[in-house]
Parts: sequence; C-alpha cells; structure tokens
Amino acid sequence: MIRFALRCEKDHEFEAWFRSGDDYDRLAGEKAVNCAVCGSTRVEKALMAPAVARSSRTRGMDIVKVDAGREAAPAADEKVQLATSDPRERALRSAIRELRQKVTERADYVGNRFAEEARKIHHQEVEPRGIYGEATSEDAKALAEEGIDFYPLPSLPEDQN
Repeated sequence: MIRFALRCEKDHEFEAWFRSGDDYDRLAGEKAVNCAVCGSTRVEKALMAPAVARSSRTRGMDIVKVDAGREAAPAADEKVQLATSDPRERALRSAIRELRQKVTERADYVGNRFAEEARKIHHQEVEPRGIYGEATSEDAKALAEEGIDFYPLPSLPEDQN
C-alpha cells in the first residue's frame, strides 16, 4: 500500500491510500479518485513529506494530523473520524452529478421566479417545459399543497463551497 498527498482543482488537499502507484494512475485516469472535500475528480498528486520511521513501540498504522506541513501524532485517547471510499457511494455521486447535469442542460433556469413559473406551467398559462431555480421553503410548501409536481435538485458537496 502507498499513501499519496492529493490536491483537487479547488486546491483542497487530502491523503489517500492505493495498492500501488500504478493503481493510483489507473484510477485517476478513470476519474475514480474523488476529492475528499468537494468530490471533484480533477485530482493530482501534491508534494508530500517523506515518511519517517517510528519507534518499535508503535504498532500498526499511525493516524496523523497535518498542520502547516508538519506531522504530529494525536494523543492516544483522541478520536479521529475516518472513512473509506465505497464504490456504491462513488456510483451514487456519479448518478447525482449526471441527474443534475441533465436537468441544468435540458431545463430553463428561472432563478427566484421558480414558484411563479411552476404555477404558470401547472395552470397551462405557458408552454410546458422543464425549469429549475430557487424557492423559499414557504413557496415549496405552497406548491406541494397546490398539487404542483416538483422535486429538490440534488445538492453536491462542491455546491457547499
């Protein structure tokens, strides 16, 4: 196993483990390596400090915190949140991206006028068409009560940045 320091197109830095350097190259080429922060598949290797051997008292893999380029072992009782990348999660993220892309390519962006335009379409005041935009939670509740069909556009991690 080999650990690489990685950086995405938005300069998020994170680390990931791979079976080999060739395995990283293959996965990166298939856009199967995602930024741990925003989900971007535009990822490249970043500069990484060399590994330093630890004392024989240390067993297994140490979890380290990176602070301004320096590594420090966490306190023995300090909990660190960890996760691995699940192929099902990658597939779900990919499907969400694809759905969002299709909606935004095929529908008209109406911005804050979403509720107004959805009502016009529902009441056949305008030609039916796909739309997307923003609405307040009050507007969404009113649309649902009026029987107007809509759904929230899935949010992606990079939308939160």
